Amino acid sequence: MTALIPDPREQLAHEARRLIPLGLATGSSGNLSVRVAGGLLITPSGIAYDTLQPEDMVFVGDDGQWQHALEPSSEWRMHQAVYQARPEAGAVVHGHPTYATVLAIRRQEIPPLHYMIAAAGGPTIRCAPYHTYGSEALSQAAVLALQDRKACLLANHGLLAFERDLPRAMWLAREIETLAQQYVMSLQLGGPVLLDEAEIAVVVDKFSRYGLKAKPGA
Repeated sequence: MTALIPDPREQLAHEARRLIPLGLATGSSGNLSVRVAGGLLITPSGIAYDTLQPEDMVFVGDDGQWQHALEPSSEWRMHQAVYQARPEAGAVVHGHPTYATVLAIRRQEIPPLHYMIAAAGGPTIRCAPYHTYGSEALSQAAVLALQDRKACLLANHGLLAFERDLPRAMWLAREIETLAQQYVMSLQLGGPVLLDEAEIAVVVDKFSRYGLKAKPGA
């Protein structure tokens, strides 16, 4: 039997309704997108998530143009920049979760306090410098902070994460918020005992094969 391929507009609407319950956004802050042929589909600007319908998703072409009654999220440039820089990215999640944003306000990266940080590709979650939301400067700063990573903080702003599909990107964003919470709480106890980069590299490698059958001889 051929597996059904989720409609990207329906998937975006469904996952967008989960942003607030998951603690990744408040009000209409945050945004989601998926890569599609010729561009990206992204949540619209300023629309309450619980009212979003599949037809509200805005297609933005590779040329930065759109034709829709609704405006795309003001952060569409940042999403587009991630897709252009990272061919493996299939979906992008941006939110303002409390603990990740607290660290972003402090302009602190998340260090290797727990092995799950490897899910983002390396031993730290970097914090990109501050730039005005929706700007090209913010887009480029985010791409730099994402080098060899799948998530970063945005100074005085929030969190950005990508994965090969939207459910995985949502999971990763929530995992980074959990790490941020653990970091903030551990600081209240005198600070975390950190893992070394060699151990995180081992876990990154294990995660790259997680759920897959081992190769012969492995």
